[in-house]
Amino acid sequence: MTGRSRAAAVAAVVLVCSAVAAGCGGSGGDPKSIVLYSGQHPQLTDALVRSFEKQTGIDVKVRTNDGVVLADQLLQEGPASPADVYFTENSPELETLDQHGLLAKLPASTLQQVPREDAPPGGAWAPVALRVSGLAYSPKLIARSSLPPSLLDLAQPAWKGKVAIAPTDSDFPPVVGAVLAQYGPTAAKQWLAGLKHNAQVFQTDEAVVAAVNSGRVATGVINHYYWYRLRTEIGPGAMHSAVYFFPDHNVGSIENISGVAVLKTSKHPQLADRFADFLVSAAGQRLISQGDDFEYPARAGVAANPQLPSLSSLAPARLSVVKLGNDQAAAKLIQQSGLA
Repeated sequence: MTGRSRAAAVAAVVLVCSAVAAGCGGSGGDPKSIVLYSGQHPQLTDALVRSFEKQTGIDVKVRTNDGVVLADQLLQEGPASPADVYFTENSPELETLDQHGLLAKLPASTLQQVPREDAPPGGAWAPVALRVSGLAYSPKLIARSSLPPSLLDLAQPAWKGKVAIAPTDSDFPPVVGAVLAQYGPTAAKQWLAGLKHNAQVFQTDEAVVAAVNSGRVATGVINHYYWYRLRTEIGPGAMHSAVYFFPDHNVGSIENISGVAVLKTSKHPQLADRFADFLVSAAGQRLISQGDDFEYPARAGVAANPQLPSLSSLAPARLSVVKLGNDQAAAKLIQQSGLA
């Protein structure tokens, strides 16, 4: 999904239908239909849904919005939700729903297809795709050798005016959550205070990478796929930037996990389980690597898009989904810093 303001995402909850009474409707009595709430990129979701429908004959009704919006909607709808499956970009939304007891445990046959270290201990959801945060940078404005070894360095006075961020984009809180988990609240607050002083602020990660590519700012904090998607959109000849990944497992290059879950209140849990299973199957995972989404498949043994560097070569930071948490503390710190 395109980056959308976290503040706007939360506010948008009041605009979307709440529960059945608001006219959302569900899969109703159709025994061969499920409702998917998807906060993943629409192009990837569409490819996966079309393939699943063709393979199984099961109709999937898709509702697309920011993953945070949809998680909040599910919390509001509660037992009345028409949703069968929830598919989102970042693990914190899934952890929130799990903590509220809204997710059903997935079948062991599904969970066995993905790395155990990427999944929650209770089996309430399964990892589907991976992405890594880093810096887009302009070689004309800054030499690669001058890029910082740690994300926290961007709070230093030397970086004033040289970094762009999108603090209200839903992909930024997981980065803050990683800093919080790794270094603690005092360091996270100091880092955000430094960014408040140093950073140029944009609404979305797409805007950040575009600003770096056009030479408006030297560097920008993004998830890796935004740079690759921009290159596909405008062509390699128009790219005047590059991607930098922080070394030595620094949390500036945190591995974020996109996942899928089945709701406890699903009207068709067996069909919903089949959809979740398809997403982590070899066939579903190959669709991730073959398209222009530029995420890494979560399943071992499925090669990523050949345009991407190997995930192992990036040495990303890997925090358990439990340690990374549910974004609530991160979102609070972002608001307290004045960045949102």
